[in-house]
Parts: sequence; C-alpha cells; structure tokens
Amino acid sequence: MADQAPFSEWQVIIGPEPPDRLDKALARDVPDAAALSRSRLARLIAEGGVSCAGAVLDNPRARVAEGDVLVIRVQAAAEVETLAQPIAIEVVWEDDDLIVINKPAGMVVHPAPGSPDQTLVNALLHHCGDSLSGVGGERRPGIVHRIDKDTSGLLVVAKSDRAHHGLAAQFERHSVLRRYLAVVHGVPDAADPRLRGVRGVSFEAGNILKVTSQLARHRTDRQRQAVVWANGRHAVTRARVIAAFGAQPAVALLECWLETGRTHQIRVHLAHAGHGLVGDPVYGGRRKLSERALGAAGVAACAAFPRQALHAATLGFEHPVTGESLDFAAPLPADMAALLEALRGR
Repeated sequence: MADQAPFSEWQVIIGPEPPDRLDKALARDVPDAAALSRSRLARLIAEGGVSCAGAVLDNPRARVAEGDVLVIRVQAAAEVETLAQPIAIEVVWEDDDLIVINKPAGMVVHPAPGSPDQTLVNALLHHCGDSLSGVGGERRPGIVHRIDKDTSGLLVVAKSDRAHHGLAAQFERHSVLRRYLAVVHGVPDAADPRLRGVRGVSFEAGNILKVTSQLARHRTDRQRQAVVWANGRHAVTRARVIAAFGAQPAVALLECWLETGRTHQIRVHLAHAGHGLVGDPVYGGRRKLSERALGAAGVAACAAFPRQALHAATLGFEHPVTGESLDFAAPLPADMAALLEALRGR
C-alpha cells in the first residue's frame, strides 16, 4: 500500500453564539494561520477531514455548540501535473503570498486545450517552485483574474490559499483598481450625435465615456463575447481620451477602467460604441484609415499592428495578508510605444 501524503491538523474551538451550520461556524472560527478558504473548508468537510471527539462530521449542515473542539485534517498540497517550464517572466513584485507579473503580449495565462504549455502558469510553476504553499489543495499558482493572450500588462497571482481567498474577495466586490491603455478607431465624444442613439452608451462629467450592458457568449461564435440585454452578466466600462491623432481625428489613445471584469469586456464595449481597438482581429479593429487624415506612416502602423492595442497599465489592491495598499504601473510595451510614435508622425 502506497504511503499517504503528509498532512497537518488544525484545532478549532467554536466560539460564542456559533452559526447554526458546521461549515459557517468553521469559516468563522478557523485560525487565520490555517489559510483555509470557505470553498476549501467545504471540500474538507465533504472528504471527511473534519471531526469532533473522534467522530467524523461530513454534513455541512451539522450543528455545533460553543466550546466544541473540532479537528481539521489537511493533506499537504499535491503536486499538479502541469509542466513547470523555464520561461522568462518579468516579476514586478513577489513575496510569500503573491506575485505580480508584467505579462507580454502573446502569452496565454492558463493551459487550455489549444495552449497546453508555454503559458504563464507553466512559467510560474518553474519560477516559484517550492514557494507555492498550495492553492485549493494543490501546489499551483492561484489565478484570480486574467488578461487576454494578446493583451500585455499587469496581473496578480496568489501563491498561497489565504492570498487566493483574499484576492478573489477583492475582485468579487470590484475594489481592485485596473486601468488600461487602448488605441482605438475614432474619438469618443459626448457631442457625437451617433453615440446618442447607441443603447447602453452615455457620457459622464469630463467627457468620460460609459458603456453599460450585459455580456454573454456570442450565439454563433463561441470564441466571442456579445453585448446582450438579458440573460448575460452585468458589465460597466469607462474610458477617457488621453490623445487624439489625425486631422479629423481618426485614432485615439484612451485610458479605460472597469467597474466589472468580464471576458473581452473592453474590446466588446468599445466595439459596441463604434470605437473598436486598433489591430483587434475579433471585434472589427482592422478598418481602412485615410492617409489624408492620419498620414502614411500612421496608416501603415495601424494596418501592420499584429494584435489588439490594449495594455493593462496599472493595478492596485490591498495585500490580502498584510493589509498593505499596493499600486503598480507597467510602461507601454515596445510595439504600442512604436505605434504611438508613428501616429504622432515621428
């Protein structure tokens, strides 16, 4: 018989006026040092990892009383099958609980059927090694948010269960600051009569574009997202113009920020408003531009840009363990910087 993986035990003493369910009482009274999220505790209960006076408690609805001494048996984090690969990554911040990466365009965040390796997760498994203390019972990085393969910029990844739980909670309540830089066709303007007739599009003080809708998978193309008005997920995007280029002008640099974080949200919302991202092959960002309006160099640079012109430029959140306020900024990657130089006519 093979040896079982090593485990640790945590003692939980139920405090006064406990909730009427085992799972809720454990979530309230489990020591912070155990770094066990609500979902992890629920799995441990279901797996028979919780006991009281030697009796296993595998019903999350079981009642507990003040003073009950529960024992949680936690198996050591298992090694994952995902391959650790020595892929260069730009680390912006790292400690025992989390790591912030400036992801290059072209890198997939998580292995998937079309991208089984050479992803950020493969790189992090190699980079972090034994410093991964285990997320959800596995020794793996905890992905709490993603950016598209061809979007560059900042994202934070959890290295421990306590960090994963804390970061996920911040993303769920939309308290994480995320700002993006985008190069788009046209210039959003409150004075544009066309935009007054686009459902879900409005402007706030300071000429700030606001797009509000629901998002769901496209009915015929499952790789795309679509704006819908029912049976989707609520999404709000805001954007302001930083610079405009061309005689009309024809192209703009926007700063965008998210009230929600849905798949392809900025790309879908800006395309819905008629201001698709330059270079976006999915949402119609490869429009013909006028040399008279933009100049030959600017037109050529936009036509040749190989991806959606989107960069996750700033990221701010509260450290889930220390409570420290953290803010990070990543400069434009070389390809977007060169695009802007061409648009400026340099």
